[in-house]
Formats: sequence, C-alpha cells, structure tokens
Amino acid sequence: MLDDHLYASLSATAIARLVRDGEVTAREVVETALALCADRDGALRAFTALWADPARAAAAEVDAAVARGARLPLAGVPIGVKASEGRGSFQNRRLVAAGCVPVGATSIPRAGTGWQTYGSTDRGPTLNPLDPAWSPGGSSAGSAAAVAAGLVPLATGSDGAGSVRIPAAWCGVIGFKPTNGLLPSRDRAGLNTPGVLTRSLEDAAAYLGAVAPTGTPLPPAGSPTVAWTPTLGYADTDPDVAATARRALHRIARTGLCEVVDRPVELHDPAPAWTALRTGSPDRDTEALVAANEERLRAVFDQVDIIATPTTPHPPHGHDGPGPRMSVALTWAFNLSGHPALTLPAGRTTSGAPVGLQLVARHRTDAVLLATAARFGACV
Repeated sequence: MLDDHLYASLSATAIARLVRDGEVTAREVVETALALCADRDGALRAFTALWADPARAAAAEVDAAVARGARLPLAGVPIGVKASEGRGSFQNRRLVAAGCVPVGATSIPRAGTGWQTYGSTDRGPTLNPLDPAWSPGGSSAGSAAAVAAGLVPLATGSDGAGSVRIPAAWCGVIGFKPTNGLLPSRDRAGLNTPGVLTRSLEDAAAYLGAVAPTGTPLPPAGSPTVAWTPTLGYADTDPDVAATARRALHRIARTGLCEVVDRPVELHDPAPAWTALRTGSPDRDTEALVAANEERLRAVFDQVDIIATPTTPHPPHGHDGPGPRMSVALTWAFNLSGHPALTLPAGRTTSGAPVGLQLVARHRTDAVLLATAARFGACV
C-alpha cells in the first residue's frame, strides 16, 4: 500500500500518472484508500457504505487495462459517490470508464427535513473536517468531507441549488457545477446537474474531460474582467464573509490575473421561481422572473467575463441547522440560469470560519472557467 500521508496529499491526476507509469498499482492505491476510510471515517462519518470487494475487483480491472497499454486518464483513482446517485449514474459510469474506482457511498441529508446543509449516517451526522462543531454543508455533504479529509481525491455530487458549491466552500475544497444541460439533469425541472468536489483544479478539469469532453481551451488572452457582487442585489450577506471573499478576489487582481470592474449585478431574488419550478407549479410570474434575471445576466456578460460572489452569505452553521438563514441565497440563481459556476477556498473570517469565492462564467464555457480558475488558484 501507499503511505497514508503520501496518498492523502496526492491529487487524482497525480495518482493516475503513478498508476499509468507503473510506479504503483491501482490495487495498492485502492487498498490504501479503503484502509484510510476504515481508520478515520468512524469519527468523520463521510461514508454511508464502503464497497471494499467491488472496489478491489474494479482496481484489478484497471491494472489489467494498464498492462494492456490503455492510457486511462484517471487510472486507479479512488472516488466517493454521492449516495443519492449510486454507481450507475451517468457521471459515475463515465468516471469508471476513465479509470476511477468507486470505493463507497457518501452521505446526504435524510429525507423530510426542512434544511439540506448536512449529512446523515446511521452513526450520526457527518462532521466537517475543518471543525467538528460545524456542518459540512450539503446536500453533497459526505463527498465534501471525504475530499477535505484526504480519504479520496475526488467525489461526485449533484447541485440543484448549491449542493456541490456550499459543502465545498464550508469544507475548504473546490466544488464545480457545470452548465446545466451539459450532463443529464437529475430532476425534471432541469435545475439539478451533476458536479464534482476536489482539492485540485487540475482534477476538476480532468473530471470534465472524462464526463463531458469539451476540448482544452485556454483562458482568454489577457486578464479576464470580473464583476464583484456580495449580494447579487438581494442576499443578506454577512459583512465578514463578504470582506473575506472580496480580499481573495483582490489578491488575484493585484497579481494582474484579472481586472475587477465596476459593473453592478442586480438580480431578482430567485426563491419563488426556483420553488415553483422544483415543485412543478410554474406560472406566468415564474416565467417573468426567470426571463428578467436571464436578461440581466446577459447584459452583465456582455461587459465582463466572470461574476464573482461569496459562495454562501454566512459561515457554516452548527449541527442544529441554519435557522432562518438561506445558505443557497448566492448559488441557486445560477441553477435557474444554468451558468457554470465553481467555488474556490477564499480564506477565513476573523472568527476563523471558512469562506468560498464563487466564480460564474458564460454558458458552456466550462473548460474556460476551470482554466481561468486554475490561474487564480495559487493566489487565494
């Protein structure tokens, strides 16, 4: 097996290179991942089930394929699978075809609750690796916790209102929601798209290449223009959260990697439209709100390349829930509009809470967004 500390430090793409080059086998990597999960997940509760025997069999198949000369882009990479998806989902089948090995199901909220920013297991709630007193966010709770704790380098999620981006922000990792429709939607309304949680932007790009090949375009020449908004015109964002995310953006701008421009982003609160679409009861007011926000976003993207916001309007809440706060206030507008969006770790508030910086780009510029974010990553 690999050394635990070495394994936990490796990105998915680094693991795949080692496996392809014959420096380690997929079976050795998977055994390390399973042992680490068995040792550490009892306290963390990121997984609801481990698939040890199927994972070993899948790893053996990867090793056999590599021995035959196959150049699998994600050869031998252990992944967590969001429990509500299962191994048979579209994105997980694509990831397995690229060489990934699912090792277990990651936790989600139990049904019937009024808030979704936590994970549930038969051993208790999923804990946030940054501080066990905090919720890990959700609904891709276990996926975020497993990646942040180094149990797996990549885990799948799904994002219908922020369910990839929120837990990524609260666990201090990267969460990527592709353009809606690029991958098969997970709900009738088309709001919920598959997504990924990683510790590396290179891994997020490798994920996109595996599940929805779009080529590898470079970021736009020069410095992309960015419109900053802490509220999108309606959210009640904590000043400390907004200030932390803004500092991260300005660290990027000071290096010359982007230009922050004075372009307001004022949307209507998407709550009534999102709820109507999700419950299958849209009306003319729903259509009017969606159309108005789409027109406002088109006008913004006519002038800038990126919209930047805090990922959530408040820091992680405890395991007793968020109270009246809307954790999705800054994310679900882009499930309605369908724009690709990701969150980067942006630092900590003065009280030590993690904050994410959300970056949103034009429709179907997913690869460009990831490449641009990769240039920003070293500065945040």
